[in-house]
Amino acid sequence: MAINLRAGGADDDALNASINTTPLVDIMLVLLIIFLITVPVAIHTVPVELPHAVNQPTETKPENIVVAVDKDGAVYWNTEKLASYTAFLDRLKGRATDSPQPEVHVRADKDVRYEFVGRVVTAVQRAGIAKVAFILEPDRGSTAE
Repeated sequence: MAINLRAGGADDDALNASINTTPLVDIMLVLLIIFLITVPVAIHTVPVELPHAVNQPTETKPENIVVAVDKDGAVYWNTEKLASYTAFLDRLKGRATDSPQPEVHVRADKDVRYEFVGRVVTAVQRAGIAKVAFILEPDRGSTAE
C-alpha cells in the first residue's frame, strides 16, 4: 500500500486504496525467466520419425510355415506335434532352400516361457530362414491410426 505524505489537510486520515503492482511485476518477470530457461530444455529431443502401428490381416500363403508353441513348450508344425527341436530344425532346413524362401509365423501361448520361443527363433536362424513373424491377438480396445 502506498503512503500519502501530503502535509496537513482534511484527508490525513483517509486510506489510500491504490494497488502497488511492483511486486506483481517482479513475480511475473521471475516466472517468465524460469519458463524461458526451462522450456527449451524440456522440449529438446532427437528428431526421429516414429512408426505408426497398423493392424493388417495376416496373409496365409501355402509356402508360409506356421509354428505353434503351447504353454508347456511343445512345438507344432501347423497342427502336427513334433517330437523334438532337432526334428523341427531338420524340417526347417529342408524348407529353407525353397524359392522363394518361406516365412515362419510363430504362434505362442501367452503363458509360455521365453526359453521355448527363443529355441524356436534360434532354430529358424540356424536353418537360414530370414523372415520370422509373431502372430498376436490384437487389443480389442485400441484403434489403428
